[in-house]
Amino acid sequence: MKVYLILFFIVVFNFSCAQMSSKPITEVSQNEINSVILVDVRTPGEFKAGHLENAININWFDTDFSKQMTKIGKEETVYVYCKKGGRSAKAQQLLDSLGYKKVVNLEGGYDAWSANNK
Repeated sequence: MKVYLILFFIVVFNFSCAQMSSKPITEVSQNEINSVILVDVRTPGEFKAGHLENAININWFDTDFSKQMTKIGKEETVYVYCKKGGRSAKAQQLLDSLGYKKVVNLEGGYDAWSANNK
């Protein structure tokens, strides 16, 4: 029984140490954007209507989203954003589970960035 409790605490500790992070998109500098892989997880139509400079579009709703992400190395720093932050949060969780080392969800999404940069 003690072994199971110890294993349980080890597993919980490891999950609590996962490197999940987020940052308000309005606090991201252009220099920062230029030094990371910036992934817009919105649909191609949303991306075409406007996106952050240097962003690549990998649609969260595509059935092969995970496969498309394999173009990006797991050691790269990846910033993900969407319209408001929901899809990018899900994408961040998936990428973390796939072994990506540093994935940052840009909270507020493109809507917040657009409102801040008018």
